[in-house]
Amino acid sequence: MSDDVVLKPDTVAKPKVQQPRLYKVILLNDDYTPREFVVQVLKAVFRTSEDQAYRIMMTAHQRGACVVAAFTRDVAESKASEGTDMGHRKGYPLAFSTEPEE
Repeated sequence: MSDDVVLKPDTVAKPKVQQPRLYKVILLNDDYTPREFVVQVLKAVFRTSEDQAYRIMMTAHQRGACVVAAFTRDVAESKASEGTDMGHRKGYPLAFSTEPEE
């Protein structure tokens, strides 16, 4: 009989790294920006597919607003500004806002 000793490795306590808070980018409905343009902006800024962009646009149209995606604060604010600016450059009141996720 052998006297094999099984050693268990010490467990290393890893500090919990807190994930950065996410912010939702919200498409706000307006009655002036053409639907096709909203779809173009969603595809360009948020890299959505045509189908995803259409569904987001229609949800905002029917409910008044729709969450497009969630990002870290800087990215969310940057994308919201980029989308809003694209609309304003064309003379549309297109608007995106951001708010922290619960």
